[in-house]
Amino acid sequence: MQIQSGKGRSRWANWVIVGMAGAGLLSLAVLPTPAQAPAYKAPRTKDGKANLNGIWQAMNEANWDIRPHAAYAGPVYTLGAAYSAPAGLGVVEGGDLPYKPEAAAKQKQNFADRLKLDPEIKCYMAGVPRSTYLPYPFQIIQGTGTVMIVYEYAGAVRVVNMGAPTKAPADSWMGWSNGHWDGDSLVVDVTSLNDQTWFDRAGDWHSDALHVIERYTPIGPDALQYEATIDDPKVFTRQWKMSMPLYRRLEKNAQLLEYKCVEFAEEVMYGHLRKQPMEGKGDSK
Repeated sequence: MQIQSGKGRSRWANWVIVGMAGAGLLSLAVLPTPAQAPAYKAPRTKDGKANLNGIWQAMNEANWDIRPHAAYAGPVYTLGAAYSAPAGLGVVEGGDLPYKPEAAAKQKQNFADRLKLDPEIKCYMAGVPRSTYLPYPFQIIQGTGTVMIVYEYAGAVRVVNMGAPTKAPADSWMGWSNGHWDGDSLVVDVTSLNDQTWFDRAGDWHSDALHVIERYTPIGPDALQYEATIDDPKVFTRQWKMSMPLYRRLEKNAQLLEYKCVEFAEEVMYGHLRKQPMEGKGDSK
């Protein structure tokens, strides 16, 4: 049956359309909504906690830029598309970062000089939270008194103390981690981070006052929801949060491989210190 549009449509056809629309709304009303779906119940460890053991990896473009961004060229134009940045939707809630004016200016300078300043180029451990969304896997090894997080990049390791909170002896790249459980969520309070890491390749930075609270929440058998609340009063006007899913590596032989990048960075960092042979040395008689 063909239903005409506009003034030529019959009253009966109008009722048919109304009826169809009503039926559609009724069918939508009985469909289950996400709010009605039962919350995922993670498998348990021997002590009854949510089992987060496994090898995980982020699948996003946050390491290039945690904010929404278009694709852009790399820092060396002669390399063409190599080392260019893919477009990304961003992982920062609200999209932008609440930089103080002088801190925003430093971020722009960092980006302009990223080929020289980015800690990733120097093979520095990436810190928290950047280690989570580098394009490399990491492994969670869950015990009762501690949780170990091992990263493929630069061989970085974090030990999360699950007992009474303790204080760090000194600042470091990966900081000091005290954890506790909030239901099925592993909550990690990270302090004593130095100022030698960035949030991404776009030059987004922090000071040594950085304080990060992470949440790892299982949302399916092969997925975690990761959240990091960032507080750094020296750089930002307020707290802000990033969030993203993390996915389990499902290969049968999934494992962390060795990626010791220090040897790749030695020439960049120390090549200028190499002694050059004196011109004509050994020629004299």
